[in-house]
This record gives sequence, C-alpha cells and structure tokens, in this order.
Amino acid sequence: MEPTLVDGDRLLVSYRRRVRPGALVLARFADGTLAVKRAADRRTTRAGAPAWWLVSDNPDAGVDSRHRGPVAADDVIAVTVARIWPRPRRL
Repeated sequence: MEPTLVDGDRLLVSYRRRVRPGALVLARFADGTLAVKRAADRRTTRAGAPAWWLVSDNPDAGVDSRHRGPVAADDVIAVTVARIWPRPRRL
C-alpha cells in the first residue's frame, strides 16, 4: 500500500465501522491471506453476493481485485482508523 503505508506500520482498526468507498480496509482473500487494501466500490460476486472491489494504492505492486476479482463483503473484516506507529496520523 505504498506510498500510503510502508512495511512495519501499525494500524488501529475497527470491526464495527461501515465500509465506505475510499476507506482502507483489512480483507481476507480466498486463499486466507490478510491484506490492507482500498475499497473502491461495491460489486457482487459471481454468485450474486455483496462484495467490494479492492485496489492497491500502488498498482504496479501487490495483488488486488484486478487479479482476484471482487472480495465478498463478509471477507472485508475491518476498516482502518489510523496509523499508530511509527507516528500517529490520520489515513
């Protein structure tokens, strides 16, 4: 998620906040990988279930919905609130 986040950043997340377009979210991909991605917009899965299209801030690095398709809404498990280390700042 560079340049927004760099390796080693610590994040405060909320499991109760509603996902909104533009928010950084913690998501579980189908293979079990946890990743922080930006929620671009609402979509549906092939089965018609609610889902999110998730993208990387750096499109040349990492894996996102362009590679794996929409992520089921149930697999978007948290919304980031702030980066708390190495120094606090809003996302």
